[in-house]
Amino acid sequence: MVAVKELPQIDIKQPINFNSKAFNENKYAIYKWLRDEAPVYQGRVNIFNAYVLSRYEDCVNMLKDPRVVRNRTKVTGGGRMPFPMPKAATVMMKSMIFEDEPEHRRLRNLVHKVFTPHSLRKLEARVEAITHELLDKAEKEGTVDIMTAYALPIPVTVIAEMVGIEDAYMQRFQTSIRSLMSGLGGWQMVRLMLWDIWRTINFIRELVNYKRDHLGDDILSALIVSEEEGDKLSEDELVSMVFLLIGAGFETTVHLITNSVLTLLQHPDQLAKLRTHPELMDSAVEEILRYNGPVHGTKPNFAAKDISLHGVTIAKGSIIMPLLGAANHDPRAFENPEIFDIERNPNRHLGFGQGIHYCLGAPLARLETKIALKNLLERNPNLRLTVQAEDVKLQNQTLWHRYESLPVTLG
Repeated sequence: MVAVKELPQIDIKQPINFNSKAFNENKYAIYKWLRDEAPVYQGRVNIFNAYVLSRYEDCVNMLKDPRVVRNRTKVTGGGRMPFPMPKAATVMMKSMIFEDEPEHRRLRNLVHKVFTPHSLRKLEARVEAITHELLDKAEKEGTVDIMTAYALPIPVTVIAEMVGIEDAYMQRFQTSIRSLMSGLGGWQMVRLMLWDIWRTINFIRELVNYKRDHLGDDILSALIVSEEEGDKLSEDELVSMVFLLIGAGFETTVHLITNSVLTLLQHPDQLAKLRTHPELMDSAVEEILRYNGPVHGTKPNFAAKDISLHGVTIAKGSIIMPLLGAANHDPRAFENPEIFDIERNPNRHLGFGQGIHYCLGAPLARLETKIALKNLLERNPNLRLTVQAEDVKLQNQTLWHRYESLPVTLG
């Protein structure tokens, strides 16, 4: 069972700062307070104020509500965000995750086939090989940070091969990944916006231009030559799409694998059950996504008109953010939500979102996580944490639930 900390003192006359360490370390207690006392609440998220929703049904409805859009220009006629943005960031905003229909459908149709379960089955053998190669190396060391030694290189290698990043570009690709993994808190966000994104965008532009003359059997080459309804992607759209594919293809997976290992080690009864009944792996991963998933919020959504909910009027143009992490622990939707149960059924969690913006990389993340866990557990019957569970530190990343590292002993 999750150890829900005593609710910290909250001055409800002031917005909760969802960027703060206090929120990050007490989020489940605060989620409970929000669901019970303030299901629609205006608080500080990143550098803007937003209305956050915490109840499961409200989150699901809002993710499908036509009165809520991702493209702010449709509401206000101004910029994509209610604050100035560097040019590099505006390139990223051309991504499908910031678009509504029909533009969203046009962009998604160009890549969705790559992420279908049928297409990804072709990757199973490659993921199997990668995990065994990494475990061969890690097991020789004995004690490792499972995130950097295992969880990170699996999806980075897979997405690099899917996109078609050749050896000459791999070092720069990995550097870009590390900079984007650094997070969005405090000065890290300033550095990300003013330097790291520029460097990554320039790298992707160079890669796109190289690929135009060196087409191969990879998704980037396919995007360059493909057309959807007679409309090719612009260069900015290509750059934004590659940026999104990198994010969809690796970031969630790194932390899902890491969170999975920690969650299972914290619940030895469930780990023992999974070892005895490996056929429960699918169900176990879904429960980890609900119980201790890495993604706790969505990208900013904007009210296209005034919306009333639970006695609160969300004014047109306001930012709305469903709290997926709070919804996944809502007792209105899940029986005994604070119990980790790998046989939970049904389990309609929101770990990958809902609606048209359901995570593009969800099938890939599931595939990689299942194979990573299966091989790690099979090869290491004595796997254990090398520190106390309470000493595993969370990264202070807004509306993420991810850890700085996870030291384990293999064997």
